[in-house]
Amino acid sequence: MLAAERYEKIVSLVNQRGAVRVSELSELFQVTEETIRRDLDRLEQAGRLSRSHGGAVSIKDDPQPEIPYAEREITYAEEKKRIAQAAIQRIEPKDRILLDASSTAWYMAAEVPDLPLTVLTNSIKVATELSSKEKISVISTGGQLAQRSLSFVGPLAERSLDAYHVDKVFLSCKGVHLERGISESNELQARIKERMIGMADEVILLVDSSKFGVQAFTQVTDLSEIDVIITDHRIARETLEQLQDRGIEVITV
Repeated sequence: MLAAERYEKIVSLVNQRGAVRVSELSELFQVTEETIRRDLDRLEQAGRLSRSHGGAVSIKDDPQPEIPYAEREITYAEEKKRIAQAAIQRIEPKDRILLDASSTAWYMAAEVPDLPLTVLTNSIKVATELSSKEKISVISTGGQLAQRSLSFVGPLAERSLDAYHVDKVFLSCKGVHLERGISESNELQARIKERMIGMADEVILLVDSSKFGVQAFTQVTDLSEIDVIITDHRIARETLEQLQDRGIEVITV
């Protein structure tokens, strides 16, 4: 197979699936992983796909595109505000915390008292909201801007997280499934959240009840990595009991 033909098949496959891994492409085309990495670098330079850690992601519309931030702000807004208030109760002075780019984390940033805290975030909105609070030290990851979520993602954002360790991470997701764990709309968002979870002593998931039973496009992690879930009172009793049976603390508001 000519290289040009392989390029076209790679782009077609990435656009069809949303994301593929180097090892998968190497096996499919019977070439070395180094050859595939060079192919992906050339295709990224040509603007036909985007490289991710271990593979590539489509630059076409996502199978489950991110909802624009302005729309997420008003979706289940009252539930998210109550969840944010409950999450704030778990913050202690001098904590080092991480807030993701979810609208619930932004509600937290808006309402958290001006305490001596260190807050790491990949969210433009969260960083801006906290900028007026003099006792709070804010660190932004930088990275590739995801315009719909106003968040920083990609390899640079992921690498910047490697320099830190936090007491608590507060994050949300697109789906929570009892068997398949938590998931996100695309690989870039999933990878940054996976990295966030791995750098925290305590992982606190902030999700309204509509997220349960949902499996979004890309898995972030298993439920075994989650310490606390804060959700609204509409969560099904059966789901609540199954989460508690797994040792997860569930707070309903």
